[in-house]
Amino acid sequence: MSKTAPELPTIDVEEFRKVVHTRRSIRRFTPEPIPAAVLQDCLDLALLSPNSSNLQPWEFHRVVDPERRANVVRACLNQNAAKTAAELLIVVARTDTWQRHCEENIARWPEPSVPRIVENYYRRAAKVHYGRLPLDPFGVVKKTLRKLSGLRRPMPRWPNSDADMDLWATKTAALGAQTLMLALRAHGYDSCPMEGFDEARLRRAVPLPRKGVIVMVIGAGRRAENGVYHERYRFPRERFIHEH
Repeated sequence: MSKTAPELPTIDVEEFRKVVHTRRSIRRFTPEPIPAAVLQDCLDLALLSPNSSNLQPWEFHRVVDPERRANVVRACLNQNAAKTAAELLIVVARTDTWQRHCEENIARWPEPSVPRIVENYYRRAAKVHYGRLPLDPFGVVKKTLRKLSGLRRPMPRWPNSDADMDLWATKTAALGAQTLMLALRAHGYDSCPMEGFDEARLRRAVPLPRKGVIVMVIGAGRRAENGVYHERYRFPRERFIHEH
């Protein structure tokens, strides 16, 4: 019995264009709080972001305790975007949850039976792809084996090392962060992604996972009149867009 694809809603691209064009990195916010329902909706939308093999290697830590918040602001170098934000959210990439999430993907499969190809992927292929070989802490052997196999057929050449896994998880977490910021703008609120922070102090301020990679801190709220420091500009598009 064939399945009928669900009918997709009509999307107004001009409304999306407004979201993208009006999203700015806001440096000062008003004291107005973000309604709890709005913030939770934005976080739920962030969790729908694309991610590698549906392994969802991300976490979003909302800082609500006043003392911890003050310490996070200091760890963020006392930036105005942190000091004035109604909400502070720390985006963390996880490299130590993929094995558990492989099993959970099988357990939570949304159909009555799990296709064999799906089960094989999560029980075997993913563990080879993301896992580490015994006695090969730097991934040299795995990288060499992939290079040799790649002489015969196309195949992924990474991840092989801890650094590769950090990059893998960070890419996915950054996608989630972007969705979160666009969702905030769609609700009429704004954000500022901050990479300028003291990681050691940030970890002392908030009980973040030890193996988690801190991707960014996002300040969010209603933009103040002086929240945008200057007009936005970009370099020529020809520098970045290429056809082959």
